[in-house]
Amino acid sequence: MTAPAATSATGQSASRGPLTMLSPRRRFGRRKWDHQPTQQTAVLIASTGDPVPAKTVRQALRLSQGKPVAVVSIVRIYGSSLGLPNPGLLPTQKEMTTQRDQVAKVVAALERGGAEGWGQVAATRRPGRTIARVAEARGARHVLVVTPDAAKWRRVVEGDVVKEIQRRLGPHVVVEGG
Repeated sequence: MTAPAATSATGQSASRGPLTMLSPRRRFGRRKWDHQPTQQTAVLIASTGDPVPAKTVRQALRLSQGKPVAVVSIVRIYGSSLGLPNPGLLPTQKEMTTQRDQVAKVVAALERGGAEGWGQVAATRRPGRTIARVAEARGARHVLVVTPDAAKWRRVVEGDVVKEIQRRLGPHVVVEGG
C-alpha cells in the first residue's frame, strides 16, 4: 500500500496543486486525446483520406524553400445515431493504420527532398474545419489540399473542402486543391 501524497495546510498536494481540482482522468494519468502539434511550418499538405501524389510533394518542397512542411490526413467519422456516438461509425484500426502509413511515406519523401517533415492523422466529422485549425495552429502560409475526383453531386452533398478551408482561414493563407 502506498502512502498518500503530502498536503499542505491549504489542502494542496506538494506536486499537483489542489486535490479537489483533479479530475479522475488526470488523477490516473490518462489523456482523452493528444494535444494539437504546434511546430511552425511554411506549407501544410492536407489529405481527406486519399494518397498524396508525388507532384503535391514536389510543389510543397518548392513552396517551403527548405522550411518545415506538415502533413495531415483526415479519417472520417460518419455521423451519429440519435445524437449519440456509435462505434460502428468510427474509423477502424485498418483505416487508421492505412492513413498513418500514407503520412509516413509523404514525410519520408519530404525529408529525402531536403525539408523537415511533420505528420499527423486526425479523425473528424468535419474535415474542412479540422484542416483549417491545424493550419492556424502551425502558422502555415500555404495549404495544399488533396481531394478526390468526385462527382458533382457528391461535392454538393459533402461540400467543397477547399472552399471551406479558404473561407475559414481568410485571404492571408493560400489554399490550393488538387
